Amino acid sequence: MSTTASDPLAALGALPGVSDAVNSVRQAVDRVYGHRVMRRRSNEVTAEAALRGSRGSAALAGADWNLEEVRRRTDFRGDGDARTVGAALRLTAEAGQLLSIWRQSPLRVLARLHLVAAGGAAPDDAVGRPRLAGESVDEPLIEAPLPSADEVAGRLDGLSQLIIAGSAAPALVTAAVVHGELLALRPFASRNGLVARTAERIVLIGSGLDPKSICPSEVGHAEQGRADYVAAFEGYTAGTPEGMAAWIAHCGRAVELGVRESTAVCEALQRGAA
Repeated sequence: MSTTASDPLAALGALPGVSDAVNSVRQAVDRVYGHRVMRRRSNEVTAEAALRGSRGSAALAGADWNLEEVRRRTDFRGDGDARTVGAALRLTAEAGQLLSIWRQSPLRVLARLHLVAAGGAAPDDAVGRPRLAGESVDEPLIEAPLPSADEVAGRLDGLSQLIIAGSAAPALVTAAVVHGELLALRPFASRNGLVARTAERIVLIGSGLDPKSICPSEVGHAEQGRADYVAAFEGYTAGTPEGMAAWIAHCGRAVELGVRESTAVCEALQRGAA
């Protein structure tokens, strides 16, 4: 990550093109929050956004089910894809319970998220803690070099300190950095992508940008496609100003696509067809 001594996240917000992405996201979010349906049926929009966000995150993890299958199923104990979808659903449900803890203890939240995501799919002693030296990681989508356990510990601590200290950076920037850093580190034995996207969601909600959780960025990440997701992430790992700005813009576009999805839900509710 690019850094300055005072506020490294705010410094990223000053990169060329980032302010445009931030403003575009803010305008999109304001529009959907101003929809007339949100005045009386926001809980329904939130519930539908959670379902669609879970589906999108699972799709990026390789379990690309259609929405109605996700809606219909109640048992996710079957094959690997079913367990992945179940993990995504559990994480989305858990995210709202962890908002008050995030700013005080982000590492505790990440441990909880992995515990929820793993759901018995990883060895018990590897669940809910950063991996140790020599432990492998099951994360097939991300092929970037895997940082050592010592580097993971140091960078997680640095990320935690940034979150606890707070920043003047826009929520989109903080969310993108949290997401990107967790993907880069892959600190857990499994489910790192799901955890990273849930942490992004927590930042967007907790910052006040999306307090009702109706703008599922996971939908937008999935809609842009796995190839574009990986390409944008490579910009993050490169660490150049251009690469970082491209990753933040990609995350911004994901939020906007999530807004578009929830706007369609609002329209359907208004017509009585949802």
